[in-house]
Amino acid sequence: MAKQFPEISPALQEFILRQRVFFTASAATTGRVNVSPRGTDMLRVLGPNAVVYLDLTGSGNETAAHLRATGRLTVMFCAFEGAPMILRLYGAGRVLRRGGPDYARLLATEYGGTEPLGARQMVLLDIDLVQTSCGFGVPLFDHAGERPTLARWAEAKEKQEGLEAYRRQKNTRSIDGLPTGLFEEDPVPVG
Repeated sequence: MAKQFPEISPALQEFILRQRVFFTASAATTGRVNVSPRGTDMLRVLGPNAVVYLDLTGSGNETAAHLRATGRLTVMFCAFEGAPMILRLYGAGRVLRRGGPDYARLLATEYGGTEPLGARQMVLLDIDLVQTSCGFGVPLFDHAGERPTLARWAEAKEKQEGLEAYRRQKNTRSIDGLPTGLFEEDPVPVG
């Protein structure tokens, strides 16, 4: 039932644009595997072999640490309404640091130059394989709306100690102790 493709077709791009949530999966060579849900409002399809999402501050930064370690990233979409389907995008991911030239360019071209409060970094996926599967076992869900909680938290955090202080405390190492490279003073691994 699974079908593989070298790129995102126009029909698959339409499927992506209809979804409200996606999941990222990443891992280093050892340690824990990370799977995280994300809202599609921050995701952009850049072309048939690339997607990017604007990553908001959270309680951890596992994906960034794993991308520094191995570069492997999978993005998965599930149809929770309508015809069943699961879509996976496999490839090499990299983090675009907030304030860097690629981040600034994509912020301008893909996000209208508007950076939401709590923006931490962008994650770019260069896709080498696209796979669909049936999704027959995925339950149907009705979308009730977006949660305002993260935006309210970021606003309150900025008024208190500041988001950068929080990120320095909570987002510079993975739960397995791997560096995330969130700040410029963090060395970038070679090779």
